[in-house]
Amino acid sequence: MSRPRAKVLLAILCFVFSSVSPAAPATGSYKNFKVAVYIPEYVVEDMKDPHYLESTWKTITQQVKVDKVYLETYRSSKLADDALLEQVKKFFLDRGVEVAGGMGLTVMESNNFQSFTYTDPKDRAYVKMVSEKTARHFDEIILDDFYFNNTKTDADIAAKGSQSWADFRLKLMDQVSRELIVGPAKAVNPKVKVVIKFPNWYESFQDNGYDLKNEPEIFDGIWTGNETRDPTLTPQHLQQYESYEIFRYFENIAPGRNGGGWVDTGAVSYVDRYAEQLWDTMLAKAPTIMLFKWTELLNPALPGQRNAWSAIHTSFDYQQMVNEYEKEHPGEHSTMAGVAGCALGAIDPVVGAMGKPIGIPSYKPFNSSGEDFLQNYLGMIGLPIEMYPKFPDDAKLVLLTKQAAFDPQILAKMKAHLQAGKNLIITSGLVQALQDKGLEDIVNVRYTTRKVDVNQYAGPFGGPYEAEPGGNSNVILPVLDYVTNDAVPMLRAIANGNGFPILLSDHYSKGTLFILTIPDNFSDLYAYPPVVVSGIKSFVLGDYPVRLDGPSQVSLFAYDNGGFVVESFLDRPVTVTVSIAGNTGKIKNVETGDEITGTPTTPQRGFGAWMMRGTPSRMHFGITLQPHSYSAFTPES
Repeated sequence: MSRPRAKVLLAILCFVFSSVSPAAPATGSYKNFKVAVYIPEYVVEDMKDPHYLESTWKTITQQVKVDKVYLETYRSSKLADDALLEQVKKFFLDRGVEVAGGMGLTVMESNNFQSFTYTDPKDRAYVKMVSEKTARHFDEIILDDFYFNNTKTDADIAAKGSQSWADFRLKLMDQVSRELIVGPAKAVNPKVKVVIKFPNWYESFQDNGYDLKNEPEIFDGIWTGNETRDPTLTPQHLQQYESYEIFRYFENIAPGRNGGGWVDTGAVSYVDRYAEQLWDTMLAKAPTIMLFKWTELLNPALPGQRNAWSAIHTSFDYQQMVNEYEKEHPGEHSTMAGVAGCALGAIDPVVGAMGKPIGIPSYKPFNSSGEDFLQNYLGMIGLPIEMYPKFPDDAKLVLLTKQAAFDPQILAKMKAHLQAGKNLIITSGLVQALQDKGLEDIVNVRYTTRKVDVNQYAGPFGGPYEAEPGGNSNVILPVLDYVTNDAVPMLRAIANGNGFPILLSDHYSKGTLFILTIPDNFSDLYAYPPVVVSGIKSFVLGDYPVRLDGPSQVSLFAYDNGGFVVESFLDRPVTVTVSIAGNTGKIKNVETGDEITGTPTTPQRGFGAWMMRGTPSRMHFGITLQPHSYSAFTPES
């Protein structure tokens, strides 16, 4: 398909809904997922004005189709009126929209998301009342992500005793879930399904009482907070890949009961960042996307800091969206609902063409932490990751970070995995955590107190290579000591003529163990030159079905039907290489229909041939990506 035809197609996907009557049924707009919108209590209050309700419904639904809304009954010490809830509920039901309830259980959102004091009998009684009230109106209730505990009152301190805050809060919130939320709601309405939405900061859940082990069993289902927003300016610095990976992790925690992903418009420095979060959530195969919130969808769609690629046709073309909308609606300006409509309309056929997501299995035990969010940084250098809460015994390759040390049986599981002829990748952080605790029975490597400031690298077949242009030229690495000719450095960092391991390899029984040294600043992984990142992939991935080589901050999403998506988060056009194991001769672009012919692996000679012995043949495909854009492909026979 030519680029002009692709532009026309995008315009159709964005604006095919603009002629639909506001009173027409809103279901059935997307083939592969549903769209829901969350309406906070204070917005429900505004909806007592029929003109506001009707006009905002029209503005939103002429840009994005809505299958379901969640009407919130409580937030920040304010409780919705019963009669108003029924009035607004009827408005949506009359328009063919499903309606459910929501609770934002915070005492004061503006005060650092102050939680209820769940050791206070008055607070406990109030929360129980809110749950009962909500169940009287709705057969489904979702808890917004304020359902945690962050108070340290004298009552809390006394109840905690000698426990850690994490242990105390986990037990407390499990009890609150059963006795104040789920139990009372079902007593009032036996049909009600109560769902907990887990937010995006999963590494700290246990310290605030979010229990990923028990709460998915206490509640009827879960939802996923896929908001990653701006990775640099926001306090959490969540990497873009998390919008995909967090849904996959939670899906593996509660298979088939993960109702959807949740994205808001907040803290985006360029408008494409909102679209990216939506794409990546749907690429994770979320059955529903929750758009938070009604009023945010009414905000003007402003371009933000996208001048570097504003003249290029990208996967989300802001100017094209604005022009098409203003043509259809003279005198009006597209809102963030239009951004959602364009992003979701474009990704829908891509989602339909992909199978079940696959990735390198990474074991993150329930309620663990360590090397926080590292899997998402690895996803940003093109390693597809699939996190699991239980050790994936059946996998041929497993990635273990420092989080795995929370499992007291981890060393036995590592040995059994290697003895079965399977491979492991462990990080330097896990070496540190398991040092002098039995890791020395597997590999003679020590995590030292020394650090090294590196700026050059030796790849698998040569070097030195300089840092990635535009990145940090100096990277701080922990120094690992190892026994020569027991463990072998496959990739090295170089500083002032001295070498330090980035990737070590050792054998144990019938398996291979790789040790990946992680920079002190995880985002310094992006400073590695492509040849180093490709070296990591070539050694550890082996016969993995699909592999991405190229600059960092380009991600790969792989699927079990051979389909894959590559997405660039860079501000410039980039060319990458995707290689597929076997002899697939062509791949087809899902959106344009264009085909790309592959080339076979070039045979290695000398030392390179020895190092890559046993590696299966692959076909290689060059793909050019525009800034902040994706391309999706399926293999051709």
